[in-house]
Amino acid sequence: MRQGDSGAPGRRPSHGLAILRVIHYRLVVNNLDAAFAALADPTRRAMVVKLARGPASVRELAEPFALSQQMISKHVASLVRAEIVLKRRRGRQSVCTLSPAAIKAVADWTLDCQRLWEERFDRLDAVLQDMKREEKDHGRSDEP
Repeated sequence: MRQGDSGAPGRRPSHGLAILRVIHYRLVVNNLDAAFAALADPTRRAMVVKLARGPASVRELAEPFALSQQMISKHVASLVRAEIVLKRRRGRQSVCTLSPAAIKAVADWTLDCQRLWEERFDRLDAVLQDMKREEKDHGRSDEP
């Protein structure tokens, strides 16, 4: 019998849930890596901003840029690989839309970071306030 097996038929090893959590975490991190890599380029960020207003064809996404169709296609492909953009054929056109799940994952991650830093700044502020009070109290005790 392997370590972690319960010995009972049909029962999973106790470490199975932990492995699933690690796999889920790695998938989330990999998706975020791909999303941030795609969003690192200003052209792709501009495309995302345009798509936030609604679906657009690849041709419409290309309009504001002085780039070749091949470069535009590469930018769109990067966004599609990162699962930020969904691309579908409609007749002769390719129409792109934002993927709400990918945008939500990026937003959730940034909000978590924001909360963390706000908590840290709040603690720092409390420490600084305590130091100011101590300095003020110490200054009064030195007076004759």
